[in-house]
Amino acid sequence: MIKTKALMLLAAVGILGGCENMSMGQKGAVTGAALGTGIGMVAGGSFGTVVGAGLIGGAAGYIGGSAIGDK
Repeated sequence: MIKTKALMLLAAVGILGGCENMSMGQKGAVTGAALGTGIGMVAGGSFGTVVGAGLIGGAAGYIGGSAIGDK
């Protein structure tokens, strides 16, 4: 169990660490997609539900990140 959590944490750090040259909207999209996918998986949704949650989270994250970046 601990190995899985450590692996997930390392994956998140790797993904977010690669965001150095991204705009705020792109960073928000990556973060939102990861959060949406994670919530869909924790909720025990089917594959389609998890993918849909990731897409919706990514879109919401992009909009939020773009709004912050424009200020």
